[in-house]
Amino acid sequence: MAKRDFYEVLGVAKGADDAALKSAYRKLAMQHHPDRNPGNAEAEATFKEISEAYDTLKDGQKRAAYDRFGHAAFENGGGRPGAGGFGPEFTSSMSDIFDDIFGDFMGGGGRRGGQGGGAAKLRGSDLRYNLEISLEESFVGRTVEIDVPTLVGCVTCDGSGAKPGTGTHACRQCNGHGKVRAAQGFFTIERTCPVCQGRGQMMDQPCTDCSGQGRRQENRKLSVDIPKGIEDGTRIRLANEGEAGLRGGPPGDLYIFISIKPHELFHRDGADLYARVPIAMTTAALGGEFEVPTLDAMRAKVKVAAGTQPGQRVRLKGKGMPVLRSKDTGDLYVQLDIETPQNLSRKQRELLEEFQRLTTDETNPTSDGFFSKLKKMFEA
Repeated sequence: MAKRDFYEVLGVAKGADDAALKSAYRKLAMQHHPDRNPGNAEAEATFKEISEAYDTLKDGQKRAAYDRFGHAAFENGGGRPGAGGFGPEFTSSMSDIFDDIFGDFMGGGGRRGGQGGGAAKLRGSDLRYNLEISLEESFVGRTVEIDVPTLVGCVTCDGSGAKPGTGTHACRQCNGHGKVRAAQGFFTIERTCPVCQGRGQMMDQPCTDCSGQGRRQENRKLSVDIPKGIEDGTRIRLANEGEAGLRGGPPGDLYIFISIKPHELFHRDGADLYARVPIAMTTAALGGEFEVPTLDAMRAKVKVAAGTQPGQRVRLKGKGMPVLRSKDTGDLYVQLDIETPQNLSRKQRELLEEFQRLTTDETNPTSDGFFSKLKKMFEA
């Protein structure tokens, strides 16, 4: 009698995820478990069928084989050669399956790298460097020198890892192929040789300065150009300035992450700057002007109109930040905060009281209008 499809046995779709498989199995296993059906041969057979289906499909490798070859993948000893079984061709096909599915996880890209070559020279790691600058430095741009601890190519062995003047020999573990195979059930897994790391060759004598790694620890000084207008969180990539590759492999990249210190006066939003400036009540009422410093080491005049209200802004065109890689410049917005007088002298108090007696609806139209509305609300 032909075996039923495992997905059909569990009652799930072919693309079902692990959670759906597990849920379906638990439900059916409880229903057909021999302990719940004593003496029922049919229930026992169904339970075995359910268990076999779940054991196969819950395993990613077995499931991949089953999806491609069906029940044939597990017949005749799981791939041992013989009548009706699967010989080297089946093993090779299964190796291709897992190369495609697991890629580097199963040995640095499977056989694609070639024997003893693909995994020999490993690319160096990328590095991250956090650089904090001031808002003024962001405004004018600058060149900074940074000290980066990293792995650099060994000059003694020129990055090869071998002691100068010595040779190499074929790895005895993989016989120079760079990969080893291990049989697991119905298929064979090919992976990078753990002894030679995929090179296929072993050094007769490793370099004494780098212990055969082809690189060593060193602090490098680099000059970094910070462009005008750079913003907080910007990432600068310096190609090939990361760690040196293993045994002559290509270097990684260096990524510099820019952060800008908070400024005591200015708040930045894109290319625009914002500043809050307190002014006297009399200046707000009568009008006037004052100066504020700007990031170009100059001063800008801010004119205050008579009758200025709290929170009003004055725009200073072109006094903001330069736009990155552009000739444009943002603006500076000065928010006016009106300060209420404190610690009044007797004369000042008398003058303010006299001013209050002379105040009319036209002097304070907003507050008088507001309280008039409140009075009508309470009287209603």
